[in-house]
Amino acid sequence: MPYFESSTDGTRLHFVDYGPADGPVLVFVHSAYFGTEMWEYQMLPLAAEGFRCVGFDRRGHGRSDDVWGGFDLDTLAGDLGALLDHLDLRDVTLVGHSIGAAEAVRHLTLRGTGRVARLALVAGMAPGPARSADHPEGLAPEVVDAVNAAFRDDRARFFAEGAEAFFARHLPGPQVSDAYVAYMVGRCHGATARAGAALGEVVAGLNQVPELVKIDCPVLVVHGSHDVSAPLELTGRRAADLVPGARLHVYEYAGHGLFATHADRLNEDLRAFARA
Repeated sequence: MPYFESSTDGTRLHFVDYGPADGPVLVFVHSAYFGTEMWEYQMLPLAAEGFRCVGFDRRGHGRSDDVWGGFDLDTLAGDLGALLDHLDLRDVTLVGHSIGAAEAVRHLTLRGTGRVARLALVAGMAPGPARSADHPEGLAPEVVDAVNAAFRDDRARFFAEGAEAFFARHLPGPQVSDAYVAYMVGRCHGATARAGAALGEVVAGLNQVPELVKIDCPVLVVHGSHDVSAPLELTGRRAADLVPGARLHVYEYAGHGLFATHADRLNEDLRAFARA
């Protein structure tokens, strides 16, 4: 069965491994709430083109174990490292979305570039949207706390009411269907309430400025101009400015869900980046 165990506490984690075993390797780290299925518009076509596309469900998400602990960034990054070790993956292009981008950055901080050759931050939360000593222009703590409180109070409503902005459906540009939006809102409930709340706390305290400035592999930053979940100026643009030599691609009118609305463009960028 496609499972491996966390090297930290033995949590059983589900993974998928698509495409030829000898193809260029892309490892996808998903957003909060969703599972690996959020990457279907990347993993399936790229695997069909000869890339090896690997992803896993974060603890408390999808088909992985429902656990209470291990939602700190070090443990989450350790789970990612355990997957790379389990499959003995090398020369990896690591692709992280939202909080998954923060996990990918922390993996490099903890483990270096022994297995990872490139890093793509897609609508990433890194270095962190909240106000901190390194980021006085960030979101006020009470704003972040209010978002987390809304999730805890009624997460079904939180997901349903957030979908319009998540996929930037009110803006010009590529659109996804009502049926797809309903499907993805439903998939959000594949994550436990515990996992979702815990990740909200991670975002509230996220400050990866010291980590980003030390990254020494090629980095591609892809971000939507109208990302409400991770505002461009507070996250993506800052990340690109902090990482030496990073490239920033801004998708006009795209929101946080650009992996679906702008799938073709994202695939083109990932394809070129992984082969560089």
